[in-house]
Amino acid sequence: MENQTDVLILEGLKVTPQSSIPAFILLLIIYVFIMASNLGLVVLIFSSRSLQQPMYLLFCNMSINDVFGATIIIPHVLRDLLLSNSNRYIHYISCVLQAFCVHLYGSTSHTVLMIMAFDRYMAICSPLVRLSRCRSVISNPFCDNASLFKLSCESVLINHIYGLGYTVVLLGSSICSVTLTYLKIAAVCVLSKNKALNSKALQTCASHLTVYVLLLLSAFIIVILHRFPRLSDHRKVAVIVGEVVLPALNAVIYGLQIKEIRQKISKLISKLDNKLK
Repeated sequence: MENQTDVLILEGLKVTPQSSIPAFILLLIIYVFIMASNLGLVVLIFSSRSLQQPMYLLFCNMSINDVFGATIIIPHVLRDLLLSNSNRYIHYISCVLQAFCVHLYGSTSHTVLMIMAFDRYMAICSPLVRLSRCRSVISNPFCDNASLFKLSCESVLINHIYGLGYTVVLLGSSICSVTLTYLKIAAVCVLSKNKALNSKALQTCASHLTVYVLLLLSAFIIVILHRFPRLSDHRKVAVIVGEVVLPALNAVIYGLQIKEIRQKISKLISKLDNKLK
């Protein structure tokens, strides 16, 4: 085996040998669904001129980001499900790269959802440190910043200050901007007393707000559970749900909620049905 300082061990999901295969199959099916639904949505939007508008291009960004996030995590977790705990190694450089990509994925998700909130407002209202590896076990199914910090024997105060500052700025700006945007939308709907406008607002905002709340809850649960080492198994489940279920839901929510996309999907299904006949 290579030098211990260059290799880390991932604890991964604690599943029994009997349940590892069913867990592998379930996770693989979800991953295939994430890839097919999100990439299918991207292809559909780029292949149709009528859908090449800012709102739909934001959907493309979210779908590509979901594919990116799922690919960072799920294949590695799938591999580890088929290996014994003692063989779940990851190189330190790969671990740092994965942690960076997970961080980038989360930041991009919040940024896209913030932009989408402003886009919905316009749509509705326009008519109106270096680490020293003393402990080489990561208590997580994949690498993230918080798990990497726990490996350090040296002070990570600067990292914590930067991480806390970045989190406060990202989540603070995300929550404030989305809240203010939806308060303005609500004010416009209440003052206008226009049933058509209110119906449009409900249809336009429901999908975005659902995805945003799920993302926010997932982030808060993971951050809170990181503070309780005894709940590490619960955190692993929350992490997998947040990083796997959300990308799968996004394509379904947006693909079925947006009328124009539903119509395009229906036309494609009809064409395929006619060809098969």
